[in-house]
Amino acid sequence: MADTLIKGADVVLTMDNQRRELHGADLLLRDGVIADIGHDLTAERAAVFRAKGKIVTPGLVNTHHHLYQTLTRAVPGAQDALLFGWLQRLYPIWSRFGPEEMYVSAQVGLAELALSGCTLTSDHLYLYPGGARLDDTIAAARDVGLRFHATRGAMSIGESKGGLPPDALVEDERAILEDSIRVIDSFHDPREGAMVRVGVAPCSPFSVTRDLMRDAALLARDKGVMMHTHLAENDEDIAYSLEMFGCRPGQYAEDLGWTGDDVWHAHCVKLDGAEIDLFARSRTGVAHCPCSNCRLGSGIAPVRQMRDAGVRVGLGVDGSASNDIGNLVAEARQAMLLQRVQNGADAMSAREALEIATRGGADVLGRDDCGQLAIGKRADIAIWDAATVENAGSWDPAALLLAGPMKVDALFVEGRQIVSDGRMVTIDLPKVISRQNFLAQGLADA
Repeated sequence: MADTLIKGADVVLTMDNQRRELHGADLLLRDGVIADIGHDLTAERAAVFRAKGKIVTPGLVNTHHHLYQTLTRAVPGAQDALLFGWLQRLYPIWSRFGPEEMYVSAQVGLAELALSGCTLTSDHLYLYPGGARLDDTIAAARDVGLRFHATRGAMSIGESKGGLPPDALVEDERAILEDSIRVIDSFHDPREGAMVRVGVAPCSPFSVTRDLMRDAALLARDKGVMMHTHLAENDEDIAYSLEMFGCRPGQYAEDLGWTGDDVWHAHCVKLDGAEIDLFARSRTGVAHCPCSNCRLGSGIAPVRQMRDAGVRVGLGVDGSASNDIGNLVAEARQAMLLQRVQNGADAMSAREALEIATRGGADVLGRDDCGQLAIGKRADIAIWDAATVENAGSWDPAALLLAGPMKVDALFVEGRQIVSDGRMVTIDLPKVISRQNFLAQGLADA
């Protein structure tokens, strides 16, 4: 791979240990890492990216998504439903998916993330209809070029056993564990700079048994991979936990081995003070999904309280059937604004929200090699045009989330440019979108 020299950026927001903000600075990318940062850098035979008029940040990190849901955005009957009713409307549609639907929807979702500045994303795939496999989304991430943390989700309690999902979408628990071993052995890369990692991710307390939650934790720790699930998303979630398990979700998670620095939970909107303290002590991570929480009326997660207590918090766009978009920089802005609504105008700055969207997410996913611009860290870099209409008149271009573009000008992952002049260069996105719309129409007509 040829060296790349990013030259003369107006502002470089490093998110390094000193949170330095550099003006007129250069970055040298070599062999997938940041080889140097400074002024007046030179490198023979390097490709030069002229960054005058640009803002440079670490690539954003998405800690929670359901990529397959890009095929079911704005579905009538689910547009105004609460979580459980929303799921019941969509489960029958998702049951008609197959490998192509999984692959194409993942390509669309990954491209949408890339165009919003994301270089590393997790994905929570918990249903496998029509022969679909986790392999389908991993292939899509390879083709798009994003760094990918795939999680092997699962549902095992269908309607006939008192669960929420239809029986056609649940799996035998032994088969779930066996396939989890298969995908970890096939795809998980524990090394620094890994492009693909795999986690274990039973869907939620209301769609799997206690035994599966416990066994999944044992398996994950035996294999040295991370663990992910949904937790404490809304009032219905809390009521279900109290009725079925006799405890709050935080206690349920702790009892089954689902706390620790190798665990991150999605949403956590309804954590109470004791649960926040538990997560802080145990170093358990949280994927905060503000737009989805607004869309489903779940509430505002206590992110200010979590951060103040020392809980590791990252951002997630959540699935595109509950957002209904997957723009990560817009998600960061929403996170900042909601904390201000809840706690006052000084509750969260634009810079803190950007830190959550970069370094915070990398920390939650166990990636200390990502999320910041520093020598030796991975060359995952988002470059934003400061001359857009959104930024016109801004006195502080570094306050990107107050007045700044919602799409990147350029994006580098592992030193490879995958977005140029605001367009994907790794895939034929118009062709992929056309295929996605064709598949969506087929699902609507069925």
